[in-house]
Amino acid sequence: MRLKTTPYYYFIALAASLTLSMSAHAKSVSKLAEQTAQYAVNTYQQAMIDSLAQLVQHNTVAKEGVSATDNPAHIAFKQTLEKQATQLGLDYTDEGYVVIIGLGENKERLGIITHGDIQPVNPEKWAKSPFELDSTTEPGKLIGRGTEDDKGPISTALYAMKAIKDKQIPLNKRIELYVYMAEESDWEPLKEYIKHHDLPQTNITIDAEYPVVTAEKGYGTIKIAFNKTDNAPLFDPYISHFEGGYFGSQIPEDAKAVINNADAHLLEQLMNKARNYSDANFDFLLKDKKLTVSALGQSAHSSKPQEGVNAIPYLADLLSIKRWPNNGAGTLVNFINDNIGLGLEGKQFGSIAYRDDFMGPMTVSPTVIKQHKNNLELNINIRRPKGKSAQQLREEINQAIASWKLKNIADITELTHYIGDPFVQDNAPQTDTLLTVFSHFTGIKNAKPIAIGGGTNSRLFPTAVSFGPSMPGAKYTGHSEHEFITVKQLMLNLKMYTAAIIELAK
Repeated sequence: MRLKTTPYYYFIALAASLTLSMSAHAKSVSKLAEQTAQYAVNTYQQAMIDSLAQLVQHNTVAKEGVSATDNPAHIAFKQTLEKQATQLGLDYTDEGYVVIIGLGENKERLGIITHGDIQPVNPEKWAKSPFELDSTTEPGKLIGRGTEDDKGPISTALYAMKAIKDKQIPLNKRIELYVYMAEESDWEPLKEYIKHHDLPQTNITIDAEYPVVTAEKGYGTIKIAFNKTDNAPLFDPYISHFEGGYFGSQIPEDAKAVINNADAHLLEQLMNKARNYSDANFDFLLKDKKLTVSALGQSAHSSKPQEGVNAIPYLADLLSIKRWPNNGAGTLVNFINDNIGLGLEGKQFGSIAYRDDFMGPMTVSPTVIKQHKNNLELNINIRRPKGKSAQQLREEINQAIASWKLKNIADITELTHYIGDPFVQDNAPQTDTLLTVFSHFTGIKNAKPIAIGGGTNSRLFPTAVSFGPSMPGAKYTGHSEHEFITVKQLMLNLKMYTAAIIELAK
């Protein structure tokens, strides 16, 4: 998933939501829902894990220039999904980018929204293959790409539907599990699909966090090209290379810089400064007057920058012992130190920083440096709440970059910035029922809706809200190089999804 929440904002949400309806806590989960949820866990724990193992095997990362309908990995994934659905006695419809797995024949419908594609992965960072469900390296955890985002939720929904079918529970709504195959890369095919199809009247996205998500920040990318020049000095140190980041919605844990004309004195300065950092680690190699400095942080979802350690700004901060020549790589390092630093909210970046009482602050994170022949392209991920228009924010970004460029006589070029809109769902009648289910099975009382750091497909479906699979306060591992879901959480999700479907569809 591209856009998620943060535990910090959960507590903001609790404080900001006191005026919301308390009716959820006057209700209780029905005996039928509770018994069926327990039956699902007692009967299908291992089968659900086996289902997830089969789905994780498929590397469903988007391939540039290849549609999901033509991608062999996506096709194979859908074949596995069809086989599983058929064996469970559920109906299966393949609409290309969208797969619908259904239970029941009722005219009114309940939609469960998921996705089958995943984010890129660096296999070298994993104890085992990220496309093998690893249950032994860390007992109690199911490690693999997609386990939390979003193949784990798919398997959970399948077995919730199976349990309901086993018990022959009479439903007033048909259950439809939607699996979209390009959520991480391209929402346009889904938007086109929605134009030509009737959607369920009630929808739940299981691609975010509990208790219930009713607001999502807007995803954005600031793009700046730092043009390579011939300004490098003959004898003084200069940065000849700077790289970092893997993909746009991941906080990068790796970055590297190469400094030419380096000497032992410069190495000593940097090593002394490196001792002051408790979060990031640095390695140094001086050879033939070239000093290579590597930074190791910790990857995280870019909507939760506080859960990671961003190697790009940490390496730039280490190099801030001097002002570097404006030759491209040096310009980039100077820019990051002046406008981003180690903060997460863009408070150094002109006047762009702002916050919303419920949704929290905008976050600003450099995530990828793309290497081109004539420039280095810096991609800065932003997650913006309501409170400013896209036009106002764009003007503030432009002004901050222009002012810095003029002040530093820097050869940089603004590329096209993308600024997505925040989303607020204030018309979802199922919210109270979902809060009741959550409180019943977790013991967390007086749960309130929350805001998340980005967007799910909820915003495209009628009255949709997000319900799990990640617990508030728990670190979200999707998009990281250590993605997992615990067996305990997978079973808790099965209970809650089974009960929620029954309560909303019976």
